[in-house]
Amino acid sequence: MTAILIKSSKIYDGTGAPPFVSDILIKDDRIESISNIEPTSDHIVIESNGLAASPGFIDTHTHSDGALLNDPQHAQSLRQGVTTEILGQDGLSYAPLSKDNYLLNRRYLSGILGLPPKNLDMSTVTAFRKNYDRKVSINTAYCIAHGAIRLQTVGFEDKPLRDSPLAKAKELVRRGMEEGAVGLATGMSYFPNAWSDTEEIIELCSVVKEFDGVYVTHLRDKNIDRGFGGGGVTEALEIAKRSGVKLHFSHFRTDENTAGEVSSRIGEIDQAISEGVDVSLELYPYPTGSTFPLSFFPSYAHEGGLEALLEKLRTPKEKKLLADYLDNDYPRPINDAIFSYVPKTPQYEGISLDRIAKEREVSLGTAICDILLENEGQVGYWGSPPLSVAVWEQINQDTMEFMSRPDYMIGSDSIPLGSYPHPRAYGTFPRVVGRFQRKYNAMPLEHTIQRITDNPARRFGLKQRGRIQEGYFADIVLFDPDTINDNATYDDPKQFPTGIPFVIVNGEIAVSNEDCTGTTTGRAIP
Repeated sequence: MTAILIKSSKIYDGTGAPPFVSDILIKDDRIESISNIEPTSDHIVIESNGLAASPGFIDTHTHSDGALLNDPQHAQSLRQGVTTEILGQDGLSYAPLSKDNYLLNRRYLSGILGLPPKNLDMSTVTAFRKNYDRKVSINTAYCIAHGAIRLQTVGFEDKPLRDSPLAKAKELVRRGMEEGAVGLATGMSYFPNAWSDTEEIIELCSVVKEFDGVYVTHLRDKNIDRGFGGGGVTEALEIAKRSGVKLHFSHFRTDENTAGEVSSRIGEIDQAISEGVDVSLELYPYPTGSTFPLSFFPSYAHEGGLEALLEKLRTPKEKKLLADYLDNDYPRPINDAIFSYVPKTPQYEGISLDRIAKEREVSLGTAICDILLENEGQVGYWGSPPLSVAVWEQINQDTMEFMSRPDYMIGSDSIPLGSYPHPRAYGTFPRVVGRFQRKYNAMPLEHTIQRITDNPARRFGLKQRGRIQEGYFADIVLFDPDTINDNATYDDPKQFPTGIPFVIVNGEIAVSNEDCTGTTTGRAIP
């Protein structure tokens, strides 16, 4: 492999230390030297010309498990400067699953993960990781998916995980950690995850604790009677206290209803930290989220998986019950939903649920049922941003207030599907490093870089990554601090950022002059 010499860059090394100017010599997949180096004929020379160099950005929360397998170049993430993504998030992924269970879960999760190839081995964490190792453009780490553990032990059913199924589940977690997983992830808005109770998760996390892994949680808001203290933050902290596991909160931020309430949002967590609970958190820098509306349905509707749910939608009486639930009993507004991914009716991508319902002269709930049935469950959506610019501005400021904490990171929560994906799939990292850094100046740039490089590398045990340091893997981003910017918007989301001309992954140039080179040198880590 030819050596790469980066000349005279302003180095933000990831530790939070002030930047310094130096050359960086890369040989094979490692950083060999950081010093004044004279180029030779063996070097590929990149002249920095005032660019900053930082470790590759680490995205702690994405839903790219399927997308990477269909599009290994993964340009929307790579061109943001992301060199590593942590998969398995919200407990929505594919390992460890038997062939039949993989095919079942593949269809059930198609609205959030797409449809990866059928003929993949997902039976173990080792097999899962092999599907990505040196086959995609970025590095991947894996949190064992809680949903997969439940599916593989008690099926897609509302059953307690106890006795021999619990023992089997704990053994699957143990084996997965031995095979290189960095933790366990759950999402308590989703099924089969939400059929669990607090005791079950404590038992699984006790295994994760043995390996110094991380429990990553999307907080419970379904079947809250099964969660300690009614679920939410209280349940997550109880799990960490009783199991001793390291706890990581997914997408913990303010929204339109809590804008400006940073202190009250974080208060219970800070109290637990003061009592010795090991906590970290992440967020994405946007005021609304995105998910798959299959998850809107009540608990009973999910039993048996996707085909059983679709059969309910084909049955007029059952469909009416489900539509009425969405219209009258679903706990959050759904009228602001914008469809991002409806591959069998693509004319509805970018269109609001409210408009579709009016065109069809049906209720909102009926419209969702119909579109899900027409697309065989393969539907994604995002929420409309606030009408109030002042509220949006406050959420932006809250983002940087959270990020100024030393326990925070960035997780894009990216769902890179459809013609109108949420803009976070294309803009998350330059939005923070560029737009928000310049506008709010909440902390020095070197601290912002630390949050999205060294912080997640240390938290998730990504060995010799997250810093520009001799002997570390050569995952490096070159960017212009004055011009780096996100260009993706809600109305025009598939826009690449600017100001990030070079990205290097494991010693190979993956982005050159803002063009992807086609390399697939990403590795399954740690």
